[in-house]
Amino acid sequence: MMPGMGRGVNPRQMKQAMKRMGISQEEMQGVEEVIIRTADKEYVIKGASVSCIVMQGQKTYQVVGEAEEHLRQAVEQGEADIPDQDIELVMSQTGASKEKAVQALKDCDGQPAEAILKIMSG
Repeated sequence: MMPGMGRGVNPRQMKQAMKRMGISQEEMQGVEEVIIRTADKEYVIKGASVSCIVMQGQKTYQVVGEAEEHLRQAVEQGEADIPDQDIELVMSQTGASKEKAVQALKDCDGQPAEAILKIMSG
């Protein structure tokens, strides 16, 4: 902890101290949303406040706001993330080729029952 931090910090002095240490901070303007994607989830922060902090040539982004959490769709992640058992189920129920089963699953957001109906009605 820096001396004087507990008693309230003069913002001007803090800026001067950061400048001496080679640290700069800038608020990013016009940010509409920030999206963080993991393998299975997506975090969407609308109206986020984003600051870019540069220290020793490295940029760090600080994001402030409320995140909405969503599961990512299998179709968005590509064929590799469609479970083999779903592909096999669609193939066995419809007699379709693997390629046709995969395409139907992609078209139906990875939902096997919908993919089966799509192939059967097509």
